[in-house]
Formats: sequence, C-alpha cells, structure tokens
Amino acid sequence: MHIDHFYGGSALAAVDGQGRIRLPRFVREVALRRSEAQAVVVGVHDSDPCLIGYDPAYRRALFDDWERLRLRDEVDGSVARHSRARRAFGLTEQAAIDRDGRIALPPMMRRLGRIEDSALFVGTGGAFEIWNPHLAADGDDSALAELARWRLGHDQSQRNRRED
Repeated sequence: MHIDHFYGGSALAAVDGQGRIRLPRFVREVALRRSEAQAVVVGVHDSDPCLIGYDPAYRRALFDDWERLRLRDEVDGSVARHSRARRAFGLTEQAAIDRDGRIALPPMMRRLGRIEDSALFVGTGGAFEIWNPHLAADGDDSALAELARWRLGHDQSQRNRRED
C-alpha cells in the first residue's frame, strides 16, 4: 500500500444534533482514495474507549489479523477471539461519505463511542480513531491526552477569533 493511503494526523470536528460530521481532510482524502464505495466503516475499538474507522476494503486486513490471532489463541486456549471477532465484524456500521465530505455517524456507534458535540480524529496508519475529546483528554495515554487538550483549546480559540 502506498504511503498516501495511510491515515496520519489529527483534527477536532463538530458533530451536529443528527450525528453528522465533516470528516477532517486527512481522513476524507484517504478514505475517498481507498474506497470505491465512498464510505467508511465505523466500529468499536479493540481496547480503548473510542471508535475506529476505516474504508471497507480494509476489512480484509482486519480479517487477516483476526485469523492470525485466532490461530494463536487456539494454541493458548483463549476465548478472547469471540469478543475480538464481534468487535471487528459485528459491532460495525458503514457510513456513506456525501459530496461535502460528511458522514452521519450511526446512532449506535455514536452511543458506544460516547461522541457528543465534537469528535477527535486520530490517524493510526491503516485506520483512524474517533474519540470523545474530553475522554481522550482525561485518559491514561499522556500523549493522546495532551493532543486532545491542545485541540480542544486551540480549536476553540480559532472559533472565537472567527466570531470576532
């Protein structure tokens, strides 16, 4: 996969009352380049209190990773593979990207991710995370918390300047 096809960067985006979000440029451009369907899949993150997003074709990479972990777990006798499979394939919904670069965050995903009036997008290479920025700011990952606090303060000051 070409380097231009990876999600890298971060941005804070407003979420309206119907759950519509204009995807940040770094997400929108990669998703549209990678997806013939002009859509993203949104699901529950494997371990963090956020959502994960990716283009529909990325499911193949997720399946390959899931299969590798399933084979490892069979040797170890772990039952974690069932919950991992549900998160990767069952707790997901596809959202179309409209001509303005927006998606309507599916209501159940919005609820599971505790997304309110803003969302912090963080690129993770093959996918991206969608955080409630206040949860990220209060979380255990100090770098992510600092990023979230900066985005919350910086983006608010930018909005205030535009309103003056």
